[in-house]
Amino acid sequence: MILTVPCLLGLESLVADEMRRLDLKEVRAENGRVHCSGGFADIARLNINLRCGARVLMELGSFPAPDFEALFQGVLALPWEDFIPGDGEFPVKGYSLNSALHSVPACQSIVKKAAAQRLGRVYGRETLPETGSRYQIQFAIVKDRAFLYLDTSGEGLYKRGYRARNMGAPLRETLAAALVILSRYRGKDSFCDPFCGSGTIPIEAALIAKNRAPGLDRRFAAQRWKPMDSKLWLEAADEAMDREFHGNYDIWGGDIDPAAVELAQHNAELAGVSDCVRFETADAGKFHRDSEYGQLVTNPPYGERLLEKQEAEALYRSFGQALRTLPPKWRVLVLSSHTEFERCFGRQADKKRKLYNSMIKCDAFQFGR
Repeated sequence: MILTVPCLLGLESLVADEMRRLDLKEVRAENGRVHCSGGFADIARLNINLRCGARVLMELGSFPAPDFEALFQGVLALPWEDFIPGDGEFPVKGYSLNSALHSVPACQSIVKKAAAQRLGRVYGRETLPETGSRYQIQFAIVKDRAFLYLDTSGEGLYKRGYRARNMGAPLRETLAAALVILSRYRGKDSFCDPFCGSGTIPIEAALIAKNRAPGLDRRFAAQRWKPMDSKLWLEAADEAMDREFHGNYDIWGGDIDPAAVELAQHNAELAGVSDCVRFETADAGKFHRDSEYGQLVTNPPYGERLLEKQEAEALYRSFGQALRTLPPKWRVLVLSSHTEFERCFGRQADKKRKLYNSMIKCDAFQFGR
């Protein structure tokens, strides 16, 4: 079967690399998603191990859909009964891009009607109860071609299960993991985040350092599916745990808000990494380290409103001055949407990468080779 992993724009190559390291076949990336071929065992392995992907979709088919009749007949022809039992719940959601069928609610209604008609015929029922496990149908209509999927993940893969509650506008765990990977941190050197908030970046760094699969402590929609043998999930979890590392790591997070630090410590405990991450109340404008090597990865406040923007610029200036005291072999990565970040920071980035934090267009500014 074809498996598809949607992701934030800019992360496609990282997700593709993750899939190749899991020995998935025929991996190919396109804007906002990565495809591969695999089976039911790979659905479990992808859900448990992926750090940067948004969810794992199983493709049931694709076909031209220039009009509603073509969409209805195409959906009707797909073998929904191979996966969805007679009592299965099958809600529908999706999107349309650059297509004649641009009304998403109308497309949702057509897809639902066609799938229900097929299942009703197979199970000999005029009305389907939908009282059982959820089989979320997703569709994408792109340039008049429809792609139909079943969502195997349920809640997005960024929901690792360790974030008790949020502080302000939190960074998604999948993007935090991507920033750590882009920094080339592998657990050997010091790792710091002076704007740690609820601790997401240091916690993801700890998971990466320990090589701990991010999905071990949560459940997925396909675990309740009848076609999925529960043994596959146990085997995938065992395989992931066998690859874990055990060592000593220097991972630090600081924030000027004591409440954020307290929450970060709690989240680290929930994630099972409190033994290798430490948090403390600290002013990023006074950040300093003496160690020869290290990585600093952070997501400072952006300042979307005018007054906040001025405050953010002042913060960037003091932070940039503090980082000039770092030894030259430190690598720094800062995620910001501020168009004048480099000017305020006082230094041109050695490398920039365009990313999206939710719907906010950002740059990952990288300093150091």
